[in-house]
Amino acid sequence: MKIEKIHHVAYRCKDAKETVEWYRDMLNMDFILAIAEDHVPSTHEPDPYMHIFLDAGDGNVLAFFELPTKPEMGRDPNTPIWVQHIAFKVKDRDALIEYKEHLEAKGVEVLGVTDHSIFHSIYFFDPNGHRIELACPDPEEDAMLEKLNDVKWEMLEEWSRTKKAPKHADWMHKKELSGV
Repeated sequence: MKIEKIHHVAYRCKDAKETVEWYRDMLNMDFILAIAEDHVPSTHEPDPYMHIFLDAGDGNVLAFFELPTKPEMGRDPNTPIWVQHIAFKVKDRDALIEYKEHLEAKGVEVLGVTDHSIFHSIYFFDPNGHRIELACPDPEEDAMLEKLNDVKWEMLEEWSRTKKAPKHADWMHKKELSGV
């Protein structure tokens, strides 16, 4: 028994049409499917919804629900805004910079480029308040991933015991955090 891949991930949106148009215009995602019904299939609950699906590339699907009868969307006030996010991979740094410039030209506030060593990222919010990350691989990604793979279990065990950040991978953000 083994999971094959993520079929889709689903989030809530404020306005389905606005969300489709934003992801099309800002991230060049195709609108691939819409389902709207008056009853929730899994629970049989009477509750109208619009369920939209977007092509996030390479067989990945990003979905949203608009729920007009439910209270306004919120977020967990105990979780920092930077924690919950959707990250999409782009080809390389040139593509990342092109997206950054495109988004900023459309009035989207963009944070970064942030250097995570193994990859580089920009961050921004969609019209629903979901944090989005675009990430491109570093040219030395494979070697760094191998280095991280060698210490992942030690790091997890140490974290589990101490709840303090192990120093096995402190090299990753040294350059970013030092401002060099």
